[in-house]
Amino acid sequence: MATIYLSLSTKSDTNPQKEIRIRFKHGKIDQQAKTNIFIPAEHWDSKAQQIIIPNFRLMNDERKELKQYLASQAEKLNSLTTSIQTAFSETIEQNGIQPEWLKDCIDRYYQRGKYDPAESESGQKQSFFDAFDEFLEKRKLSEVREKNFMVLKRALQRYELFVSAYENREFKLELDNITSETIEDFESFLRNEYTLYDEYREIYNKFPAIVNTKRKTSKPRQRGMNTINAMFNKLRAFFNWCLDNEKTTNRPFRNYESTPDLYGTPFYITIEERNIIYNTDLSQRPDLAVQRDIFVFQCLIGCRVSDLYKFSRANIINGAVEYIPRKTKDGHPITVRVPLNSIAKEILNKYAGFEGKTLLPYISEQKYNDAIKVIFRLSGITRIVTVLNPTTREEEKRPINEIASSHLARRCFVGNLYKKVKDPNLVGTLSGHQEGSKAFARYREIDEDMKKELVEMLE
Repeated sequence: MATIYLSLSTKSDTNPQKEIRIRFKHGKIDQQAKTNIFIPAEHWDSKAQQIIIPNFRLMNDERKELKQYLASQAEKLNSLTTSIQTAFSETIEQNGIQPEWLKDCIDRYYQRGKYDPAESESGQKQSFFDAFDEFLEKRKLSEVREKNFMVLKRALQRYELFVSAYENREFKLELDNITSETIEDFESFLRNEYTLYDEYREIYNKFPAIVNTKRKTSKPRQRGMNTINAMFNKLRAFFNWCLDNEKTTNRPFRNYESTPDLYGTPFYITIEERNIIYNTDLSQRPDLAVQRDIFVFQCLIGCRVSDLYKFSRANIINGAVEYIPRKTKDGHPITVRVPLNSIAKEILNKYAGFEGKTLLPYISEQKYNDAIKVIFRLSGITRIVTVLNPTTREEEKRPINEIASSHLARRCFVGNLYKKVKDPNLVGTLSGHQEGSKAFARYREIDEDMKKELVEMLE
């Protein structure tokens, strides 16, 4: 059995970044090479032979950047070792292993552009995952979208291993051989993956479901159909790219019938409830008071939390906040300009002395969401709302404080504006929604007063 060993370079120099080295052994074959993957030495676990991705309690820009960098390097290392193992299984059946084989493997991994994109030197068709990597490289996706595509890639890699283990045969995804039945089987895998962790744990050691926590092999969460559809939209985009670049003529989604997305009626807090939250005395919890101010500010500008966390003082221009929503950067970028009202200006003035690089003193997104739930409870905003369980697709009654999150601030902005002007395109210019966005179709159902106004028109 071929074995790969990973270690950190012991070369003594002043560079705080150390290169990861790789050793490949199989019988009499024993080769070593550099990986061209560098990390700070303190973030290497020599016993586990893996990169340590820290889970910082307090997050700032520098720590966030380090965490993202380490996660990216871990992904690259995992992809590289998988590429070497795949190359070995193909080479051992052909011409054997040459003295410089390992170095050549690594060179081919990093410089695939030197080779024909559709075929290798041996005449073999480009592998599925090599094509996927090329797709990611050439599309130049935003950080968030690339991360989402990597989630899909790891799921596909786990599916490949699962089918091989479950059916006791070697199974590999190939661009030309994936059918609508394969897509349906992959859908079933995604639906039920959360039940497979205990029995097939070795798969999750190799391709973890989550890579940005201490528990790298975290058990997959149960997925709803909307989540699976979002993953399949990305898989469709990859196959469309393969068709456009003549890598295959296969159209596996042509005969696949997906289950439509299902959304509940959006709920949001009223302006009165927002003001109650803003005026609640949280002097005994100054940490919550800060996050409360950030939440109310988000309610007043309506941006997504991913955009909010990127804001600095440079985004405040002539009494308004200006930004390009990250969700539109990959398609048709638009600049959103939202004038600041008196409350928003008051909040900014309150933190005028904040010396951080960001506009306001943010904490991690998860802790921000946790704080919002507590803030709602302490403010007495606990009314019952009807929500759709994304997994079971059944309606549930829940206290609003238990399900409050940063996205509720965006809904507060959109819902209250839409209630007053009833013009989705006008509201969209302030919220960053594209013209004709399907999201507004759901907002038409949310307000009893609007329904009464319509009925009264018949009198």
